[in-house]
Amino acid sequence: MQTRVNSLEEVKDPTFISKTIRVLPLKLLLILLMFLVLCAVFTFISLNTFKSFGFNTMVGVVKPSYEPCIGEKSGFNQFITQFSSNLMHKMSDEELFWRATFVPRIKKYPFERTPKIAFMFLTKGPLPLASLWERFFKGHEGRFSVYIHSLPTYTQEFPSSSVFYGRHIPSKPAEWGKMSMCDAEKRLLANALLDISNEWFILLSESCIPLYNFSIIYNYISRSKNSFIGAFDDPGPYGRGRYNENMAPEVNITQWRKGSQWFELDRRLAINVVEDTTFYPKFEAFCKPHCYVDEHYFPTMLTIRAADLIANRSITYVDWSRGGAHPATFGKGDITEEFFKKILENKTCKYNGRNSSICFLFARKFAPSSLQPLLELSPSVLGF
Repeated sequence: MQTRVNSLEEVKDPTFISKTIRVLPLKLLLILLMFLVLCAVFTFISLNTFKSFGFNTMVGVVKPSYEPCIGEKSGFNQFITQFSSNLMHKMSDEELFWRATFVPRIKKYPFERTPKIAFMFLTKGPLPLASLWERFFKGHEGRFSVYIHSLPTYTQEFPSSSVFYGRHIPSKPAEWGKMSMCDAEKRLLANALLDISNEWFILLSESCIPLYNFSIIYNYISRSKNSFIGAFDDPGPYGRGRYNENMAPEVNITQWRKGSQWFELDRRLAINVVEDTTFYPKFEAFCKPHCYVDEHYFPTMLTIRAADLIANRSITYVDWSRGGAHPATFGKGDITEEFFKKILENKTCKYNGRNSSICFLFARKFAPSSLQPLLELSPSVLGF
């Protein structure tokens, strides 16, 4: 009892209370100081960890909620030019064809558009006549585009100043007479359609040359009311004789057409070709060698869908007079002024419903050995 009384008395003692007040703040200060030291150490360790493992990467996960509207000038320019300069992409054919068939419903363009011709080169490998084409294109920038479909394993290096620089598209193997050849042609069309300014599409090979200067060809194509693709009814064994009755009802024998694979199409018909899922399965399944699908698929399909829009003739000259499965090849010894007179003169065809003496704009097949004499004659004979 005495001890308890003494404790109560100590509590009441002013001296005891003063000691207690002085001791408690000192302990709190020590605790606070230890806490601050720990915080500093933790902060130091954290900053060094972020620096070592990529602080920017961690912060970059948070993206700003604002994105430029496609209607803004910079965003719109990017939208209309994104596929004109960089041709390489990772789209599958299915994705590419779907993207390429977008059609604006408003006909008036909200930007200054110069219609261009897409020159599409279908080749296994090199372009031996490239320097002749360089001369043809010179001075006409902004009115043409170039696309090259070669074997996937082949890449030809062009200088950065060349019109062919960076113009290869993602490609796949294409075999003559098989559906893979038509696939390659559709792939070229689809990639060219991604550039909104491309209005006309010309299929060429590495052995093709232009027969006139750029201005004449541009005016001829741009002013034509029709696209140029051969499509005729051949009743013989190499025409109707290749028809398979399993292609009906999509394709009847009376609709079966034959023509050269080298064509020129306007934008509307190019989209028709790329978007086709009606006729393609029939040709893929029933036009097998020796049907040579590349001679029948496009002519037949476009005759059924848009007969009034095609001229039923090709604008690419070939010489079949020597016979055989392939046309004649022209080498160094063939390139003379008389040779070109034979191609260019004494010809008559229909152009916009009237007779015209200009029937062929291009010609094939020219061997690599023909390049030098072509370069020598082109200023006086070809006009460039």
